[in-house]
Amino acid sequence: MSNSSATATATRAGVSWLWLVVALFAHTGWGAYPVLARYLQTISHLPSMAILSLGNALALLVYLPFAYRHVDRKVWVTPIIWLFALVVSVRAMTNLTSARFTLAIYVQLITLLTPLIVALLSKLFFRERLPPFTLPAIALSIVGSLLMMSGDVASGTVLRLTASDLLGIAIAFVSACALALYMILVPRATGAGKVRAEAMLVIQLIALTVTCGAMSVLLGEPWQRFGEIGPYDWAVFAAFVVFVLLGANLGQIVALRQLGAPLVSSTMGWRLVSALALAALLLGEQLQSIWQVLGAVIVLVTITVYLRRQYRV
Repeated sequence: MSNSSATATATRAGVSWLWLVVALFAHTGWGAYPVLARYLQTISHLPSMAILSLGNALALLVYLPFAYRHVDRKVWVTPIIWLFALVVSVRAMTNLTSARFTLAIYVQLITLLTPLIVALLSKLFFRERLPPFTLPAIALSIVGSLLMMSGDVASGTVLRLTASDLLGIAIAFVSACALALYMILVPRATGAGKVRAEAMLVIQLIALTVTCGAMSVLLGEPWQRFGEIGPYDWAVFAAFVVFVLLGANLGQIVALRQLGAPLVSSTMGWRLVSALALAALLLGEQLQSIWQVLGAVIVLVTITVYLRRQYRV
């Protein structure tokens, strides 16, 4: 009997580790998002909205045959779904375009602050109590972020930001606020079996395909650029579609279902590690001083500890 219990416990532990690996895979994909987006826009010179429209359309073609049975027709008359579609469109557009103007690691840095924005918005709009350690976490994150964007602090060099960086960071902040609203809306839309998570992803992919496609047409973007890029550029685009738009989304859905939002969120800091590694490899963008490294460590540790505290509570 005791052997059976031990075996069952070991099996559950093994399964939990498997889903944790899936969660880390999803975070790796989201960490790669701004890096791949920056490459496609600044090196491949692909139009921004066209990237999102075509990328999400391809992901939808792959995913829809497996998920269409989970989409109830009644979902289209649910008011919160239309709000969700608007928020997810704003999030995707700003997240992608921010990477055109500033470093991918800066975009991911701002994204990493989303849990703190969620706490503030929940307090502001839903009168929810601020989680413990929120204000100290905000202060430490600001300090760490400033260090990451600084030059050589010891020699008195202040922030090394161009006008383009400031624009990109501002857009990234808008994107983080949209992501925070997304994280607030999803539990309210999927709670009590209202809308299945698979249906939410289908709606997300459809919304982005349509809205970004319409925006691309309005902006007169040159879609012929897709016919001019080389094999390496296509490989990066394929990685963006398969690894991020499809893989990270699916991995996140599965991990959330198996482990719950608190535990999945507590490993969110891995996104910054992923972005730093891939940005150095693909774009040659890396931290230049010990102060920037220190800032990255401060942000990473602060967000991880903050999220783990919420999980334990």
